[in-house]
Amino acid sequence: MDCRVLTSAPRPSATRRRQGGLSWRCCGLALLGVVMFGSAAAGEPIDRRAVVTRHNVVYRHAAAENFLQVGNGEFAFSMDVTGLQTIDREFEPAIPLHTMSNRAWHRFPNREGYQYSQTLSEFAVGDRMVTYADRQGTPAGEYFRANPHRANLARIGLWWEGQAIDGAADPADFTEIEQRLDLWAGCVLSRYKFRGEVVTVTTVAAPDSDAVAFRIESPLLATGKLGVAVRFSYPTGTWGPAVDDFLRPDAHATTWQPAAAGAGAFLRTLDQWSYVANVASDDNMAVDSLGPHAWRLTWPKADAAELTIAFSAAPSPTSVPTAGAVRTAAAAHWERFWQHGGVIDLGAVADPRAHEIERRVVLSQYLTAIQNGSLPPQETGLVCNSWFGKQHLEMHWWHAAHFPLWGRPDILAKSLAWYREILPQARAIAQRQGYAGARWPKMTGPDGVSSPSGVGEFLIWQQPHVITLAELLYRANPTPETLSAYAELVDATAQFMADFALADEEGTYHLGPPVIPAQECYRPAATRDPTFELAYWHWALSAAQQWRERAGLQREPRWDRVVEHLAQPTVRNGCYAAVGVDPFTNRHDHPSMLCALGVLPRTPHIDPANMRRTADSVEDDWDWQSTWGWDYPVMAMTRARCGQPELAVAALLRDSPKNRYLPNGHNYQEPRLPLYLPGNGGTLTAAAMMAAGWDDGPDRPAPGFPADWPVRCEGLQPLP
Repeated sequence: MDCRVLTSAPRPSATRRRQGGLSWRCCGLALLGVVMFGSAAAGEPIDRRAVVTRHNVVYRHAAAENFLQVGNGEFAFSMDVTGLQTIDREFEPAIPLHTMSNRAWHRFPNREGYQYSQTLSEFAVGDRMVTYADRQGTPAGEYFRANPHRANLARIGLWWEGQAIDGAADPADFTEIEQRLDLWAGCVLSRYKFRGEVVTVTTVAAPDSDAVAFRIESPLLATGKLGVAVRFSYPTGTWGPAVDDFLRPDAHATTWQPAAAGAGAFLRTLDQWSYVANVASDDNMAVDSLGPHAWRLTWPKADAAELTIAFSAAPSPTSVPTAGAVRTAAAAHWERFWQHGGVIDLGAVADPRAHEIERRVVLSQYLTAIQNGSLPPQETGLVCNSWFGKQHLEMHWWHAAHFPLWGRPDILAKSLAWYREILPQARAIAQRQGYAGARWPKMTGPDGVSSPSGVGEFLIWQQPHVITLAELLYRANPTPETLSAYAELVDATAQFMADFALADEEGTYHLGPPVIPAQECYRPAATRDPTFELAYWHWALSAAQQWRERAGLQREPRWDRVVEHLAQPTVRNGCYAAVGVDPFTNRHDHPSMLCALGVLPRTPHIDPANMRRTADSVEDDWDWQSTWGWDYPVMAMTRARCGQPELAVAALLRDSPKNRYLPNGHNYQEPRLPLYLPGNGGTLTAAAMMAAGWDDGPDRPAPGFPADWPVRCEGLQPLP
C-alpha cells in the first residue's frame, strides 16, 4: 500500500499527536514508511530503474579519483579502471584500493605493557575531579588510539608476463577504457585494451558474505600472458588512506593450501589474528608463487575465467559460490534494494541544479548501503582508514539516520544493535567518571574502548544520537517489539545525560565544562552550554520520557527537572552563539548552532527568527574553506525549517571545496580524507526531509524544495 498525493492538489491535513512535548506528522501512511508526491496521475508509479540507471558511473580514463566499489555493508572491494586493484600504487596514497570487512581487525602486540589508566587526566567538574582519556600524544595514548585497526584482507590485481614482484603498472598500458558501474545490478563492467589486447572484467560482491567474484575475458589468458595477482600485506596501523605495509614480510605468514581442482585457500596469520582467503575457480586454474605473500593465478588455454575469493575465519574453499552464482544473487539483491524503500524523481524539474541533487541522492544511497552493516562505519567506511578504521559515534547519525526516512530501517537496526554489545563498556566509562547510566565513546573499535583524544573525549553530541536513532526506528515500526529492543539503550543514555547536566546555585542546569561542542575549536576546560547540545539535551530527554510512557512507566522526575531548568542558548545581536561563554562563536569549522533547528525539530530553546538571522550571518562571513561535508546538508535543513526552500537548495549545492562530489558519488574533502560518507548520509537526510517534510512542517508537497519544482517521490518518511 502507499499514499499518493498530487502536486496539483493540496496536501492532506496533518494529523498531529503530542506526547511528552514531542509531535509528529502522519501523511497518509507515512509512518509505515511510504509517502508519494507527484505530478503524474494517481496510480502511476515512478520508473525507479530509469531514475537509478541514469546515474550509472562511467569512466574512460585512469585517474586517482576514478575508483569504484562493490559491497554489501559488511564487506567491500574497491577497484581501479581495470576492475581489479592493478594500478593503485601509481596513485597512492590518493587512491585507496582495499578489500575490507567489518571482521578484519588487527592489533599490534602490546609489548610495552601499556595500561589504559596511563591515558587518563583529571578535570574539575563542580566540586569533584573526573578522569578523561585525553593523553593522546603519549606512548600509551598512541597505542590505544591505533589499536585495534582495520586491515586490508588482500590486494587483487591483474598479473601479466614480465610483471615485477611489486606489481606496479603503468596507466599508459591501458587504453580505450570504458568502465561502468551498473547500480541496478550492483556490478562493474570494465573493458579496455592492455598493451593492445582486449580485456573485459566483470566485478561483483556477494550480498551476504565477505566474497568478491570476477569474470575475466581476454585472448591473453589462453597464452598465459595474463592472470590475477593476489598479494597480502602487514597493516601499517596508521591514520590515512594507505593501510598496507609490504616491507615487513617477516611480520606475517601466508601459506597456500590447495583443495579440489580449481580451489584452495590462502591461510593468513598476523600476530594474534588469523583469517583465510578461500579461492574457487575453473578446473584449469594454476597457482604459482611470485615471492613472499604474493601469488599468481592463471588459466592456460582458456580465453575466459571465473574466480571467487571469499574471506572467512576457517578454510572452506569447496563451499565458495561460483562467480555466476554471486552475480545472480547480487543482481536480485540490488533490484530489491532499489524497488523497495524511497525514491526521489527530479527528472521533470527544469532547474539544472535538480539533476545534480538527484545524482548525489542516487549514488549516496548506493555508497551508504555498501558501507553500513553491523558496525557504525568510520568516516571513510570500508574504503580506507581514516581514524585507524575506527567507528566515530558522533558521525553515526550522519551515516545512518537517513535509512528509516528512506524506508530501509533494517539497515540502521543492524548497527544500532551493536550498542547493546558495548553497553557494559559505556556503563564503565560513566561509572569511572561518577555518572549514572552509560556514556558512549566517540572513537572506538568493535570492543567499545574509548580511544584517547584531546578532542574526542570531550564531545557529548554522540550521547543523544542513540535516542534519536531508536526513535526513528520506532516511527518506522511503532510496536512493543521495537520499544523492547531499544528501551535499555534509551534509558541508560538518558540517565547519563540527566546526570551530566550540572546545576548552579540558582538551579539552572549547564552542560560543561569540560566540554567540546560539535564545532570542535573550543578549549574543553573553558567551554559550556553549546547551543546545539542544549537543544539536543532538551529534545532527547523529552523523547526518553515518551519512551517510558509508551512502555507504561512513570516519568523520571530528574529528567523533567533538567529539561525544565536547562540553560538557554546564548543570543548575541539576534543570532545564536555557538557556545555560552567567550569567545561565543568562532567563525570557522562546523557552524554547529544551525543544527539546533534543522537537524533537530523546534524546541522551546530555539526561536526561528533568531535562527534565520543566524543562518544569514553564517552565509555572510563564515570561513567555508574550513567546513566539512555535512555542514551543507545542515544549512539546507535549517533553511527548510525556516521556510526558505530556495536557500535550502542553494545550501545543499553550495560551491565549496568540501562540498564536491566525485563522479563516483563520494564527497571529497582533502588528500587525507579522499571521501567523507557523513556528507553522503547528510545529503540523503536533507533530501528526504525536503521531499517528505517534517513534523509540523508546511502543508504542501515537497516543502523543502521550491514550490514550482515538480518533485515526485515514493517510500519516504517525514523527519521529526
